[in-house]
Amino acid sequence: MPDRPALILKSSLVLGGFALVVAVVLALVNLATAERILEQQLAAERRALAEVFPATLHDNDLLADAFMLATGTAMLELTNDRPGYIATRDGRFAGVILPVEAHDGYSGDIRLLVGILASGSVTGVRVLEHRETPGLGDKIDIDVDDWILAFNGRTLGNPPLPRWQVVKDGGEFDQLTGATVTPRAVVNAVRRALQFFDQNRALWANRDAD
Repeated sequence: MPDRPALILKSSLVLGGFALVVAVVLALVNLATAERILEQQLAAERRALAEVFPATLHDNDLLADAFMLATGTAMLELTNDRPGYIATRDGRFAGVILPVEAHDGYSGDIRLLVGILASGSVTGVRVLEHRETPGLGDKIDIDVDDWILAFNGRTLGNPPLPRWQVVKDGGEFDQLTGATVTPRAVVNAVRRALQFFDQNRALWANRDAD
């Protein structure tokens, strides 16, 4: 008859070994998944760069002229350190691409990129990540609707600052049919990006003198 303590020990070792293997496998799967998600996010951001600041407006490598913006940067409300990008043309400051986040979306945070010329005019806005309702709030995505193009050419003075709101709030920008919270969050985020740019424009422009 098998020794009972030895049998219990053997069973415990087998179960412990199985649990360890499962834990390692899960950790590897999670790591691989996280890496793929990060790669997809970076790929989406690279595509968005060309859309928010077209190549006709600069002649430098945007990725080579990236700079880091820290978590919690005022006005941009970043939840992680994220890069911004300096655009130049003929060696002169042409504009900047800024990351900005909206934490007041209907279904969660909305991550965006905003391109801004040296003059303070928006060259483009793209949503990088959101969880807004399909058929309603997801129209902020350029792949779903062209609503986001309404920001092109806008400045802090066009419209005047009090009208940087959706129409329902007395502003200039259309809300989406059946959805007001989402566009309101995006409008506010773009305005904040422009205000951040306005406060830091001289810092970037002075790079020309270095």
